[in-house]
Amino acid sequence: MAKADSHRADTLKPRLPRGFVDRREDEIAAQHRMLETIRQSFELYGFEALETPFVEYTEALGKFLPDLDRPNEGVFSFQDDDESWLSLRYDLTAPLARHVAEHFDAIPKPYRSFRAGYVFRNEKPGPGRFRQFMQFDADIVGAGSVAADAEICMLMADTLEKLGLTGQFVVKVNNRKVLDGVMEAIGLAGADKAGQRLTVLRAIDKLDRLGADGVRDLLGAGRKDESGDFTKGAGLDAAAVERILAYVSFQSAPVEGADRMAFWEQFFGAWTDVVGDSAIGREGIAELHAMMRLCAAAGYGFDRIRADPSVVRGLEYYTGPVYEAELTFPVTNEDGQVVRFGSVAGGGRYDGLVGRFRSEPVPATGFSIGVSRLFSALQLIGSPLLEGKKKPGPVVILVLDRENIADYQRLVVLLRSENIRAELYLGGSGMKAQMKYADRRGAPCAIIQGSNEREAGEVQIKDLIEGAKAAEGIASNAEWKAARPAQFSVPEADMVARVREVLARHF
Repeated sequence: MAKADSHRADTLKPRLPRGFVDRREDEIAAQHRMLETIRQSFELYGFEALETPFVEYTEALGKFLPDLDRPNEGVFSFQDDDESWLSLRYDLTAPLARHVAEHFDAIPKPYRSFRAGYVFRNEKPGPGRFRQFMQFDADIVGAGSVAADAEICMLMADTLEKLGLTGQFVVKVNNRKVLDGVMEAIGLAGADKAGQRLTVLRAIDKLDRLGADGVRDLLGAGRKDESGDFTKGAGLDAAAVERILAYVSFQSAPVEGADRMAFWEQFFGAWTDVVGDSAIGREGIAELHAMMRLCAAAGYGFDRIRADPSVVRGLEYYTGPVYEAELTFPVTNEDGQVVRFGSVAGGGRYDGLVGRFRSEPVPATGFSIGVSRLFSALQLIGSPLLEGKKKPGPVVILVLDRENIADYQRLVVLLRSENIRAELYLGGSGMKAQMKYADRRGAPCAIIQGSNEREAGEVQIKDLIEGAKAAEGIASNAEWKAARPAQFSVPEADMVARVREVLARHF
């Protein structure tokens, strides 16, 4: 007894690290079908696959690294044997920038690439917040024209439609330069106003949730929520507050059948009034106007791709157009409130990232799909894409005479050589337990060969699916034995053909 207790004390407790998940075969297969649809969409646009390693030099992560003096803050880092700091990649864009800079002369430009893979965040995990998750990115490097940004937005729209989300999303577009122009127009330009600018941007980001009145409070003195908690505001004067509200509140939609080009003239005319004489602001509006004209000309209407002032994320990193794909169908959040599902993809123009490695500027734009979040969305709408065709488990060859295991192995090889999934039972249990194992494996049938069958050159094929159906209508054990449902003998030479018949019957 003491020895057993000692063994239990030495046994490790199996536990998954926080912020990580295990995934079983059915989820892996469903996600693979989703990823394959995305890949085909990207390839249709001329993008080509690229794979980068999980590990990069920490310094190569650039703006994605929260603190160079604390390399493990935000990313998982370790030192190489030469004392260089290495990190697990934080996203898929910084590795792309490094790859392009390293192979700059050999890569055709503009360079269209897509990457799919896991990224890692050394952050506090929580509900829906993981330390390892998958992204799927598409980027165009070497194209400075906003035509590249328009194409990225069209690709986002097409991909979501191919995934079965037609009419349930909108790609929203803004421009870092427009926001810089708005800030300049209200007197918040300059490094000394960075904190106040951030407060203003956070307030704009809450437009969908709080509405214009809530944003007005956050731009001014502050806002008290329903619980009584107070959030300090940006402290802007009334004129500045109204100027920003004029920018974020112009949400009119074009009349059905109306001239879409004329609508965008009106839309951006209102924004031009807001940025006033700001050159950078007017440049951003011109870029957005050009993008909307390109999208409209290609048949992508306001319902699929549109300019929207509420897109303000990632502005410390993006240099021009920014965009996000938002799913518009309702879901119930953790507080029981009915809300939109929200963003599943986002990106923008990042002209400075590749230039960190080279003397000349290298324009770039692209977007990233949050694979897990998109997968959850497809599960919520019951997407048939995730269901796919039901795949049969392996045919299981039972082992009744262990001294003749080579004969059973020969039967497995016969099935596998004909491209039929099959496995030999490798445990040490008897026939009853082996049949239970075959059921748990989802086997369509089991192959049984005792000494009598071997001498006769035959095998018994037990159709487990048909047998389960028949068993439902058989009351007594004696009746079961007499009927022997869905079990039949065939010559070994006919085994493969008869197994194919069973598979064809059920799949």
